[in-house]
Amino acid sequence: MKEQVAKKYLSFLEKGEIDRVVDLFTDDGLVVSPLYGTRPAKDFYKALAADTTESILTFDGLFFEKQSNRISLLFDYDWKLKTGENVQFKVVDIIELNSENKIEKLTIIYDTVHSRDVLKELRKVQ
Repeated sequence: MKEQVAKKYLSFLEKGEIDRVVDLFTDDGLVVSPLYGTRPAKDFYKALAADTTESILTFDGLFFEKQSNRISLLFDYDWKLKTGENVQFKVVDIIELNSENKIEKLTIIYDTVHSRDVLKELRKVQ
């Protein structure tokens, strides 16, 4: 079941199906992001969608912790922003699930060296 949550998450995110991504979370689910900070899942994905033209995600691995409801998802992210800029980076998402396999917290880890500047430029345009 945990694996299904992770794969649905990637699929919905890549397709821009934000409502379906948010439905994978608990009502008070949080996202911790290096660029967007800590936000309720609904707010985070709304902001991400507003900045994004296209997302291409390439699955690279799924890792389980014994005796835990945490899984880690590894993927490559090709992020096309509304400015026309394109940024590529490797991402680790640490997903914390409740007993009903809903996401309580998702922590995103990646190197922001290139994406931070591109996002700053997008903010100037908006």
